[in-house]
Amino acid sequence: MAAALTVGYAGAVPLVILAGFFTFFFRDPNRHSTANPDVAVLAPADGRVLVAGPADAAAAPPGDWRQVSIFLSPMDVHVNRTPVSGRVLRVTFKRGRFLPAYHRDAAMANEHSEIWIEHNGQTIVFRQLVGILARRVVCRVQAGAQLTSGERVGLKKFGSRMDVFLPTSAQLRVSVGDRVIGGVTVIATL
Repeated sequence: MAAALTVGYAGAVPLVILAGFFTFFFRDPNRHSTANPDVAVLAPADGRVLVAGPADAAAAPPGDWRQVSIFLSPMDVHVNRTPVSGRVLRVTFKRGRFLPAYHRDAAMANEHSEIWIEHNGQTIVFRQLVGILARRVVCRVQAGAQLTSGERVGLKKFGSRMDVFLPTSAQLRVSVGDRVIGGVTVIATL
């Protein structure tokens, strides 16, 4: 009503639509997984699997890894969750470009946060990457934090991608093109 009084009803309609979009975009549903947290690796975000297999050495942290990358469209929930429980070893932030998140070079060229977790003696790394629309990742964890599987760790503003790097012994449970739900879908087992 206040918007209608200020800009008139015709001017209020776009404001109401915009408010509805933001409410939809930044929704944060409660999620719970029944998977065994000792072995299950959960999807850190809603979206579509872009990569599932051996990691691209040029884009991965040093070492040998298996990789699952998830592309988030503007229609997906953008709250990010930790794929495993454990202690945060380090969190880094790298400024960079804003290539489309599905682009092969986005993994290293784009701005991103990288979180390293020690889980039952194994290291898991995951990244929050920005894209052409998304200009900001919000990471709410710090080194030393103890996380539980599926716990909220941050969000991405307006799309992008999550990369998860797992030990080579991990058994992937998703394939390219699969839709996943953050904090619920098991993407791999350790």
